[in-house]
Amino acid sequence: MDPKHKRPLRMRIAVAMLAVALATIWGATDRIAYAQDKPQRVVLRFNADFPPPPHPAAIALKYFAERLPQVIPGSQARVYYAGALYTIPEAFEAMRAGNLEMSWMQIGKAAPVDPWMMAAVGPGVLTTVGAVESIEKTQTFQMLVDRLETIQGIKVFGAGHMSFGMGVGGKKRYLKPADFAGRKMRSMTPVENASLEAWKASPVVMAFGEVPSALQSGVIDGLMTSIGGWLSVREQAPFYTMGGAGAFVGDYYMVSASRRWWEKLSPATQDALEKLIMETIKVQKELNWCVDKLTYEKYSTKDPSKPGVYWMSPDEVSVLTEATGGAPAKFIKSKTPKAVARWVDLFIKEGRELSKKNPPGTSWIEKVDCSKHAQKIVIR
Repeated sequence: MDPKHKRPLRMRIAVAMLAVALATIWGATDRIAYAQDKPQRVVLRFNADFPPPPHPAAIALKYFAERLPQVIPGSQARVYYAGALYTIPEAFEAMRAGNLEMSWMQIGKAAPVDPWMMAAVGPGVLTTVGAVESIEKTQTFQMLVDRLETIQGIKVFGAGHMSFGMGVGGKKRYLKPADFAGRKMRSMTPVENASLEAWKASPVVMAFGEVPSALQSGVIDGLMTSIGGWLSVREQAPFYTMGGAGAFVGDYYMVSASRRWWEKLSPATQDALEKLIMETIKVQKELNWCVDKLTYEKYSTKDPSKPGVYWMSPDEVSVLTEATGGAPAKFIKSKTPKAVARWVDLFIKEGRELSKKNPPGTSWIEKVDCSKHAQKIVIR
């Protein structure tokens, strides 16, 4: 007789039950491993400080929201434009606490929460498309990314730029320092306040959602914004002046997420989301360029006395930048810890070097075929 049949019945039953249990555990383990290989459904809130479509960044966020359920079935992105959910400082705090999943925020506007964010801002630093595109290569930007991750609990995926044609809009042409004197101008961050004050203007910091009514009521006379933002207020501010990528404003954005939320996601979910985020950033850069290009082609004017988009000459830009007298850098250093000063100087040095290395026309962005985005872009 086979020795195993000599075992007591109770032992044989116990062995059989153990075998069934082990098989169940192994099967469950396989199912868990299989499930972890697939992205898990997510529902996230995405906070943005720019207006809704047709603004190019908003079109990119709409693209993200439409693509998300295709990439991760059942997922949903709830997008909030123009500070409808949080202002930038509020969004910063909410992500830090784990109460907001994602934000597309201007770096400088986070300064009320973390003054170090002012190290990578300011006009006249990155003045070409290729230089703006290369901001992530600077030591200053990488320092901020590391700081946000280790100290603030915010993960940065990359830089999402607002426009390559930043400028000033208004009911009249703002071209020379004298044009700004005594005028109330919407500023994007406190750093731009320094430039405006150097030109004898009265800066008013406000979210873009407040701008149309402020222009209409006369609370402000003009505004610093992107060319895409200007399209949203073209009727209230028919004159728009720009002088290169960053002559008036250093408008650098970061696409970020709360680490408290992000680190709860499975590796497969993180991988799928990060790929989609990087895809969206690339789409936004293309849309920014195409909106800038097509808007300029439609509304350009060579006569500064007439409404429309006027591109300043290098000499005209120099008059304005020289009139600031280094005011933005001085302001930043006066409002930040002493340790920030060397980063302010380094960013200016890095930015101007990048502008020389990347002259106009050399960036891949400037070679984008805008016809592929024609159905998404509306130039009103």
